[in-house]
Amino acid sequence: MQFIDQAEIQVKAGKGGDGIVAFRREKYVPAGGPAGGNGGHGGSIIIEAVDDLQTLLDFRFQHIFKAEDGVRGGIKNMTGAKGADLLIKVPCGTVIVNAVTEAVLADLTVKGDRYLAAKGGKGGLGNKFFLSNRNRAPEHALPGLEGEEFHLRLELKLIAQVGIVGMPNAGKSTLISVLSAARPKVADYPFTTLVPNLGVVSKPDGDGIVFADIPGLIEGSHLGIGLGHDFLRHVERTKILIHLVDVASANPLADYETIQEEMSAYGHDLIQKKQILVLNKSDVLSPEEVKAIAAQFPEPPLIISAATKQGLDTLLQTVWKELGVSE
Repeated sequence: MQFIDQAEIQVKAGKGGDGIVAFRREKYVPAGGPAGGNGGHGGSIIIEAVDDLQTLLDFRFQHIFKAEDGVRGGIKNMTGAKGADLLIKVPCGTVIVNAVTEAVLADLTVKGDRYLAAKGGKGGLGNKFFLSNRNRAPEHALPGLEGEEFHLRLELKLIAQVGIVGMPNAGKSTLISVLSAARPKVADYPFTTLVPNLGVVSKPDGDGIVFADIPGLIEGSHLGIGLGHDFLRHVERTKILIHLVDVASANPLADYETIQEEMSAYGHDLIQKKQILVLNKSDVLSPEEVKAIAAQFPEPPLIISAATKQGLDTLLQTVWKELGVSE
């Protein structure tokens, strides 16, 4: 249910400023002590999730990011200025991965989530720091430390607002391809050989809503069978569900009940999520047969045929209403 858009970036935090060697040189103080200031710390790089970005497109044009270095120390024990931090903005739903080790570092899901991507180097110590009873006039200072540097991969999880659930034969892929008027985008799912399909459907105002069909939700999914927990966990992110049932299957009502039981067994109030019950493949049976099957369900289902596009306008109108989208 996620389309992964990727970008690789190099982040380099600022170097700490050097400490300096200096001594007091004031009138009436002929033997002034050490007065070399410490260097300022280097700037850090912070990655923050914002809600006004939708893609990682900007990173195709800029992929190297460097924060400011700290300023060297000054005379009279003055500490150098800290280098400015660099803030990198990414869309909500961005996962940060170390491109070398493949370790997942952060998942910035909601607006305001932050990750310290590279910490600035510490400023070096001035010679004042090394003053002691045994050394009243230290002649050395320390350079600032280098800032952290990493090669990162950003992975954008395009979170679907509408999830399509149902048995493997319900026609979910066909429905999403017809609704999106395009070949569904496919996201590699790291937990299984099955892959969710994505389609972006235009709202009446022209913006896109992400629909996702989830293959392979079967009996035992709440125990980890099929996509199991990895699928069900992500279904929690959708706002509404289209529960698609193959009206021409051997037992449509049993198919419906299997999916309901799996979502209920999983918990996390998943079964409480708003569902739109839809019977698909109405073109395969006679209207009388479809009507008789529809009467078996606990609520009146919508009747569609993804293959012939029958009933799709009504389905979309229902989706927009549930999402609070104006016609």
